[in-house]
This record gives sequence, C-alpha cells and structure tokens, in this order.
Amino acid sequence: MEHPYGYIKDNKVYLKGFLNQPDRVIGEVKEDEGSTLKYFEDRFVTLLEKINQLKKDIEENQNKGSFLMKLLHLKDSLYQYDALGDFVPLIEDLEKVQNFLEDIIQKNREKNLEIKKGLILEAQALQHDTDWKNTSEAFKNLKMRWIKTGPVDKEVEASMEEEFNAIVDSFFENRKTFFEGLALQAEENIKVYQALVQQARDAFAMQDPKMSFEISKKIQKEWKAAGKVPAERRQPLWDEFSKLNNRIFSRFKRSMQTEPEMRPWELMKKMETMLDEIKKLAHAETNPAVISSAKKLQADWKRLPHRKPKDANLLMRSFAFFSEMVFEKQFLDKLANGKYADFREKDTTEQIKIKTSILKDLIHRDETELATIRDNAENFRTNEPDFEIMLRRKLSAFKRKVDVKNQLLKELSNK
Repeated sequence: MEHPYGYIKDNKVYLKGFLNQPDRVIGEVKEDEGSTLKYFEDRFVTLLEKINQLKKDIEENQNKGSFLMKLLHLKDSLYQYDALGDFVPLIEDLEKVQNFLEDIIQKNREKNLEIKKGLILEAQALQHDTDWKNTSEAFKNLKMRWIKTGPVDKEVEASMEEEFNAIVDSFFENRKTFFEGLALQAEENIKVYQALVQQARDAFAMQDPKMSFEISKKIQKEWKAAGKVPAERRQPLWDEFSKLNNRIFSRFKRSMQTEPEMRPWELMKKMETMLDEIKKLAHAETNPAVISSAKKLQADWKRLPHRKPKDANLLMRSFAFFSEMVFEKQFLDKLANGKYADFREKDTTEQIKIKTSILKDLIHRDETELATIRDNAENFRTNEPDFEIMLRRKLSAFKRKVDVKNQLLKELSNK
C-alpha cells in the first residue's frame, strides 16, 4: 500500500528516504494497513507540535542561546524519527533557527569578551592597592561580575580565566603577606610598650620628684611614637602606664606648690568668680579673644592652692565642664570650616544643621570609646586603691566629654 511519504511491504511500514537517506522500516502493520498509516501520520503531527513549541519557547525567552543544544538534538533525531510526513521542510526550518541562535551566541560571546577584558583592566588597576578592606570588597565584586558574565570563544576562554585569577590571587597573597608582617611588627611593638611601663615603674620609685617628672615626660613622648598593636593588648599596658604617670605628676605638683595659703571662704569666693567668667565664655560665640581669655582662666585656676575645701568639688567639676565647652565649640567651628570652605557664607540654619551633624558623629565616637574603656576596666582589675581612683577619674573625664557635646547639641537645637 502506497503513501506520499512511505509504503507498506511484506506487512512492514517504510518511510521513503530523504536527503540522501535510504528507505527504512519504521514499524509493522498491527491491525490493518489504514489504521497503521494513520498512527504514523499522527506521530508526525505530534512531532510538528513539539517543534512549534520549541520555536515558541525560543521566541519568548530572553536567553535564547540556551536552547541551541535542545534544538540540535531535536534536529538530529528527525533522521531516525518513526513517523510519516515531509521531514525535509522541518529540518530546513530547524537549520534556520539554528543559524539564528548561533549568530546570537556568537554576538553574546563577543560582548562577553569585551566585558571580561574590562574586568581584567579593573583588576589590574586594583592589584597593588593597599587599602585592604575596600579593595578586598572591590575584588569580591569583580569576581561576582566575572562569574555572572557568560562564556567567550573557547580559544581564549582558558587564557582569560588564568589571567584574571592570577591578578586576584596576587592581590590576596599580598594582603596575606602584609597582615602577617603586621602581626610580627605588633609583637615587637608590644615589647616597646612593656619596656616603657617598666621605665614608668622605675621613675615612680625614685625619690626625686623633679627627676621622676622629667623621665615621665620623656617616656610619654616615646609612648605616642610607638607603633600599632591590637587595642585589647595595648589597653592594659596603657592603664598601668597612665596611672603611674598621673601619680608622678601629682607628686611633682605637690612638691612645687608654693602659693600662699588662702582662707577657705576666700578660696571659694575666688573660684565662684572664675566659674562665672568661664560660664560667660562658654556661652559666647567662638573667637580668638574668647579662647585667649579661657586659656588665661585655666592657667589661673591651676595656680589655685592644691588643698581645697570639700564644698569646692561642685565648683571644680563645673569649671572643668564649661572650660571644655569653650574649646569644644572652637573645635566644632574648626571642623565645620574645614569640611565646608564656604561655611561662613551659609545661612544660620544651614550652619546649625552642619554643626549638629558633626556633633552627633563625635558623640557616637566618644560613647563607643567610653564603652570600650569600661569593658577593658572590667578585664583589668587590681586591688590598688590608686588604680581605682585613676580609673574613676578617667571614666569621669570621658563622660564629661560626652556631656559637653550633648549640651552643645541641645544649645544648637534651641537656636
């Protein structure tokens, strides 16, 4: 029995050859010849639907190149597909779609090549940057962009991967070497701090207050010039070092006390007068005359008798508070002018806004440092009463710094 695309012979169903393919058996007659031919015609219709669905998927999907392998497998399967129909137009149609996809893939690979060349240039520009934290983040971003970029032609893919990875590996190896070097240097720096603490102990043990004080000044300068070490290792050393130097200074100050004694009520009166003066300066606008007057007042205050009445504690704390206000306002003014060259030309509202922002940042920094000092104090306890006094003074001074800034912030908000 004949069919436009096949025939039945000896109870077998044949598909006529096409595109240089010989005739081949695609099945056998099961019930009758008519229903058998109909079965293989239906299989061809199913194949058409499958091809049309693939073409639709390609058309609707943005990543069209991802369908190429599926299309090639489908096209190759047509030569062995058991069905009756005209396979030639289907193969030709799929070849057109194949050419279309291959063209897209080639253009994408060319685009990917340009992107990856750009990423290599970015990596080369960052390779020797020693801003380790920010540059590490930049390299992580580069690697992510590299991974998300599609493939390039196989002839250059391996060499580009090797070049990019070599740059990335070089940076992270340099970073590793740097931090290993820092760790070694920190160990050497710790020894310097330990030696300075021992010198402070020796100076404090001296009988001559003046000589002890001179050594104290010298080793404090050396402390400031010493290298970096982790804060958690430096802090205990600093606590002892500063305690010893404070005690050396206090002893020296007592030995130099030559001011004539004042009666308690006279001293209190003088302190109240000086406190009123510093208050006025604290609430005045910052200018050179105000700063000069404040410095003179501080110098005069230091020359007051060392022994003061018990009732003078509040006056002393208040004087310290308002003195810090004067110089904190000067510092705030300097920061605002440094950050904005045209600060003085801005209107009052904008100036207040800028100073408020700066103050909030400073308060956050001081509060963080105060919390650190408190935490370290808990980890470095001693039974020495002088240490406890020194620690309370240090915490009090830091708290006052925060309180002064909060007071300035409050005054700004009320303007």
